[in-house]
Amino acid sequence: MNWLQDLFHVDKPIIAMCHLKALPGDPGYDASRGMAWIVEQARADLRALQNGGVDAVMFSNEASLPYLTKVETITVACMARVIAELRDEIRVPFGVNVLWDPAASIDLAVATGGQFVREIFTGVYASDYGLWNTNCGETIRHQHHVHGGHVRLFFNIVPESAVYLAQRPVADIARTTVFVSHPDALCVSGPTAGAETSLETLAQVKQAVPDTVVFANTGVRLSNVEATLQVADGAIIGTTFKQDGYIWNAVDESRVREFMQQVKDIRRG
Repeated sequence: MNWLQDLFHVDKPIIAMCHLKALPGDPGYDASRGMAWIVEQARADLRALQNGGVDAVMFSNEASLPYLTKVETITVACMARVIAELRDEIRVPFGVNVLWDPAASIDLAVATGGQFVREIFTGVYASDYGLWNTNCGETIRHQHHVHGGHVRLFFNIVPESAVYLAQRPVADIARTTVFVSHPDALCVSGPTAGAETSLETLAQVKQAVPDTVVFANTGVRLSNVEATLQVADGAIIGTTFKQDGYIWNAVDESRVREFMQQVKDIRRG
């Protein structure tokens, strides 16, 4: 777990989501505003997150609903443009998440200099997107084929909007995932974005794989961050940082500052 401190330079890092607006090819794309507007919206959110004191950011195509498990080329190209235009302004470690395509996420990280990706790398699920299958061995080989061995892989083992086809205890899933696939971190989620991560599930995962980084992936807020960070090694935050705590709003810098001040107090304590 030494890499955690080496990359983020803090204990219990907070990784903030920089959610991009709907992109060309997405049903929600606003062609009248175009890509320049998407870049500016991302720039405003990035500045608010960094000024608010987050430890890292992760860019994702959150508004590309409904998600694909194999994305179109246009999605990765547009995300690369946004990150490239913001690259000189990024002051913290950053990662990417192309929902929900692990190979595309790795490609984007390699192309833009992203240091980590979050994805669904393992498992077979019944999901809102249909039958959702993965091929971790193929994906990891692709990572090395594109010279992405330096990119840290965060495995979401409790995926949103989906359940495992085979009922297995989450602790068993954590153990076998770590043994077989050597993830850099495991992410534990609630049922959807913004939904609280179960502390009981977090504890089961952490106890099962104590030497692996475990992140709380959804639903961390002021009211539960102290309890969450007593168990998890860090958290990935999206909705909590938005105006009025609504996922599709812009980032509210004051909410970020308040949250990060509490996190700093927890670290000191």
